[in-house]
Amino acid sequence: MSYRAPVRDLAFTLEAIAGMADVSATGAFPDYDSDVAGAVLEAAGQFSEEVLAPLNRIGDQQGSHYANGAVTAAPGFADAYRQFAAGGWTGLSAPAEVGGQALPKALELAAFETVHSANMAFGLCPMLSLAAIEALDQVGTEEQKHKYLTKLVSGEWTGAMVLTEPGAGSDLGSLITTATPNGDGTYALNGQKIYITWGDHDATDNIIHLVLARLPDAPKGPKGISLFLTPKFAVNDDGSLGDRSDFRPVGVEHKLGIHASPTCVMSYEGARAELVGRPNEGLAHMFVMMNAARLAVGVEGVGIAERAYQHALAYALDRRQGRSVWTGEANAPIFDHPDVRRMLGVMKAKTSAARAICLSTGVAADLARHAGTEDDRRRWKAREDLFTPIAKAWSTDVGCEVASLGIQIHGGMGFIEETGAAQYYRDARIAPIYEGTNGIQAMDLVGRKLSMDGGEAARALIVDMKATLVDLAHLYSGKPLERFATGIEAVQDATLWLLDRKAEPEAAADVLAAADAYLKLMGDVVGGWMLAKGALAAKARLGTGEGDPVWLQGKLDLYEVYAANVLGHVSSRLAAVGQGGDLLKRLTAEALTG
Repeated sequence: MSYRAPVRDLAFTLEAIAGMADVSATGAFPDYDSDVAGAVLEAAGQFSEEVLAPLNRIGDQQGSHYANGAVTAAPGFADAYRQFAAGGWTGLSAPAEVGGQALPKALELAAFETVHSANMAFGLCPMLSLAAIEALDQVGTEEQKHKYLTKLVSGEWTGAMVLTEPGAGSDLGSLITTATPNGDGTYALNGQKIYITWGDHDATDNIIHLVLARLPDAPKGPKGISLFLTPKFAVNDDGSLGDRSDFRPVGVEHKLGIHASPTCVMSYEGARAELVGRPNEGLAHMFVMMNAARLAVGVEGVGIAERAYQHALAYALDRRQGRSVWTGEANAPIFDHPDVRRMLGVMKAKTSAARAICLSTGVAADLARHAGTEDDRRRWKAREDLFTPIAKAWSTDVGCEVASLGIQIHGGMGFIEETGAAQYYRDARIAPIYEGTNGIQAMDLVGRKLSMDGGEAARALIVDMKATLVDLAHLYSGKPLERFATGIEAVQDATLWLLDRKAEPEAAADVLAAADAYLKLMGDVVGGWMLAKGALAAKARLGTGEGDPVWLQGKLDLYEVYAANVLGHVSSRLAAVGQGGDLLKRLTAEALTG
């Protein structure tokens, strides 16, 4: 089944739900308007459909290859990447002074959804370049920006984020890679890193590695980590490439999914590097990259969900079995069976909600930088920080759930590789793990994000959702309205309970035990809020005769599907928030055995 970029859905989400009008009103993006957005999304969709999607299956089947200390990309990927770079896609939101197009981050996220849908393994390569661009733009020196940033923005070179070690995964404070001064302002990196996505490949002439390591006099733990830059090939003063650096891939991992994305084991053996930012503040600097990557991974979840949904819908319309309860037709398409249509409705509704959460986070990021007053910038930064772990974790869980439902709709054929449905599930499964597991996102949400402002960002969110609830009462009554109201109340109760427990040091286990349920509750209810805003916007357009009435009515119907199938279960989420740390402590290994 061919992929079709959901350009209309993307444009509607940006304009009617995420709030791109507020971004335009800042004046920070004079070249941006709805026509530009439409042109960018159409072009991104066309490239993704025509160039990237056809490579998805062969990339899964053949993957990348390692031999003789080098990695070769999957068939067709190097050429596709060169076309991607030539199209300027890496520089959509980068500053104009380094060759970027200076467009809003939210638009870039929307365009990249089509890339991840069409070919998730491919999308990881430029995604990490975007994170490197963000880090160098914020903490790099002027010389580093001149030397490396322009080539990253143009896509001529790619970036790699180099954190994990065999003994230091989620706990980066345990890493042991060293950076020894060479005496000339540079450093020698020594150590081994694992899980380095696109750490080596043949699609570009150079790869810029941003590496976490320790200086000789660094304190132990996370406060003793610094960030370093080392290119695959040294860059001379005139921009030409010099000698090969002293780091190599020593293998690629054989994975459940994303086979075409080379996940490298890298060895650094005195690799010449330069410090990025301040000594011993590397973890804070790397979080600039990680936060950008976490939101991008959330978009990956949306992308793979959209692809799995489209695949399942096409199959349901084509596969014939049983009698339709609506038309009486024998040997009807399985689309005409209520449970199949219910599953498709849930897939579409949750994908739409996740898309809106991610793009709204992108809008918050744009406004955090460009809103007119310091107070507004601070408020939008708080919204961005609050939403980022939700966007990453909830959206990637949606990706897995929707891909799993896609297999279910295929029935036994879904379990057969030839239909293609299984690949989406295998690919989706990594997203809740990398860039900080979803459990870590939940701990970040209830820990740092609720603590840094005493819960003010969460309270502001609740106020905004209640305002939408008032408007929604003009559109719905009964269960669709009541379930959203119940969801808002559940978020408010859970937030107040967590803030109360966080004030008691002995209750730390209770807070962490509640983290996953709280994040999922927030995602469920915020997703409902997003679809409620979409329903209100669709109703307004229907009232003025603007747009396709069948498509717009679908936005109202999707909210009702979501309210019934997701918001209808928020009470169980709220109950899980209060389960308590003592209960989990009692679950010893012996208690969990058969």
